[in-house]
Amino acid sequence: MTVTLAIDAMGGDHGLAVTVPAALEFLRRSPADRVILVGDESALRMALAGQRRGSVPASVNARIGVRHATQVVDMDEAPALAMRNKKDSSMRVAINLVDEGAAQACVSAGNTGALMATARFVLKTLPGIDRPAIASMMPTQKGAVCILDLGANVDCSPEHLLQFGIMGSALVAAAENKAAPSVALLNIGSEDIKGNEVVKRAAALLRESPVNFVGNVEGTEVYRGAVDVVVCDGFVGNVFLKASEGLAQMLRAFLREEFGRSWLTRLSALLAWPVLNAFRRRVDHRRYNGASLLGLRGIVVKSHGSADILGFRCALERAAEEARHGLIGRITAHLETLHPVTA
Repeated sequence: MTVTLAIDAMGGDHGLAVTVPAALEFLRRSPADRVILVGDESALRMALAGQRRGSVPASVNARIGVRHATQVVDMDEAPALAMRNKKDSSMRVAINLVDEGAAQACVSAGNTGALMATARFVLKTLPGIDRPAIASMMPTQKGAVCILDLGANVDCSPEHLLQFGIMGSALVAAAENKAAPSVALLNIGSEDIKGNEVVKRAAALLRESPVNFVGNVEGTEVYRGAVDVVVCDGFVGNVFLKASEGLAQMLRAFLREEFGRSWLTRLSALLAWPVLNAFRRRVDHRRYNGASLLGLRGIVVKSHGSADILGFRCALERAAEEARHGLIGRITAHLETLHPVTA
């Protein structure tokens, strides 16, 4: 299946310096897919010309489209203002392409709040979904785990957590090719009696749902790869995400400090380089870049604003896989088992 991605080429901290070369690298690695770069056309043409001096194959050039947009959403711009005043922004035009069917997914490294608000306004939510959620993959000892929500919804009802579980299960089934991903609620204990009333009620709803619900999971079990999908409200999820990022940064700093203490430790670092390099690759956050905005009538993936070329390319690959494996259809099918459509 050929997938066309609409790329907000102007968004993020680095803009065209990252989005254009990442798009070209994506096309090199995905010979059947296409991209539409959205942004200032003259700037895009110049950026592409600069990249093509590096001998980009004709087969790649033929799969690149450009769509002009006159405005750019600033990274610190209020979502409401962006929606009202920037209807021709690169972000809005890229989302419009998905709504029109010209692209199967949109990828942006721009303002998260504006992206969520604009995508929800343009694409609308799926039937049976009250609120979209932000979902992302994180590394574990056994591969990766999908965690949602990561900040879109601070206060959630049990029904919202049920919807998150359904969407997370469909995402992993589509992106990771798992038939029945295991789903768990993030809680202060694995026992059914633990947690607040919202979590307890959500557990009861998930047990009656079509997903493979396995109960509660504690934070210590998440990185062991105990489950495929972890469900929580946006407040808990965002705290968990930021704490995890801080821990990873601390561990990297500790390793640098210890290996740099003396000539002997520096020598040991050289000897341990193959192991350290493999470790760095396994925990490299760039390879897990790309948070999915689930619950919309189209696929939208949010790249980290500071992503480099590798990170943004990984976000493009995630969006393409979600489209290729029918993520929206999978979520819809699960939801229809809860709320059957009557004639």
